[in-house]
Amino acid sequence: MKSLLPIIVFSVSLLTISFSTASLKNKIAKEQDGFALIELFTSEGCSSCPAADVALGEIQKKYSDKNVLVLGYHVDYWNRLGWKDIFSDASFTQRQEYYSNIFRLNNIYTPQAVVNGKKEFLGSNKSKMISIIEEQLNEISSTSIKLNVVQNTEGKIDVHYSAEGVDAKKEQAILVLVQKMATNEIKKGENKGRALHHINIVRNIFYMPLKEKTTSFTLSAGLQKEDVFVVGIIQDKKSGKIKTIQSSQVE
Repeated sequence: MKSLLPIIVFSVSLLTISFSTASLKNKIAKEQDGFALIELFTSEGCSSCPAADVALGEIQKKYSDKNVLVLGYHVDYWNRLGWKDIFSDASFTQRQEYYSNIFRLNNIYTPQAVVNGKKEFLGSNKSKMISIIEEQLNEISSTSIKLNVVQNTEGKIDVHYSAEGVDAKKEQAILVLVQKMATNEIKKGENKGRALHHINIVRNIFYMPLKEKTTSFTLSAGLQKEDVFVVGIIQDKKSGKIKTIQSSQVE
């Protein structure tokens, strides 16, 4: 399908996968350990995106014992083309545009995968994803971020974080609230009639200063603390390079 938007959009579909919350617990890129963060930009309105989401789930399963984490950002520019993705948000499109500038791309598209903020490619290209992950796992990280995540008496998710080995002038902390899984029936658009299954859906993203600080996420309606986890990321603002990651369950 040719998009009516001033954007080139390639598509992909979503996945069916059994998801183990245990595989996420304390997934941290420790000092001297390599890691890979795969950020997938996707949409329920895109017929090509389900295949990329399937690949993402297979990658998470394959590397469940490694410092590998996948995240799905649902962009909002497909919403005008027949189906409004309930997980989409303009802030996720803005993050994709940030990467577009980093990689000097002429257009943004779905499904797009970005690994460690260093390399981008078509999100359904599983073999390339594996190759880049293996490469990144051999690199050394000297940066760390620590998280303490609890639910407060008002039901919000409080996150206390601290970072070591960072450059406050060049780098920033990014905190992401992630829903572990969801299934959605698609009633319109390119995926009409399909039940799309998602894992690691980004629901909110905060860009924070590097100094030690506490912030809070509000849970979307219907979600409990067991349904989500929090990811902390240190990223070089100019180059886009991810310096380290850590995920934490909610206590």
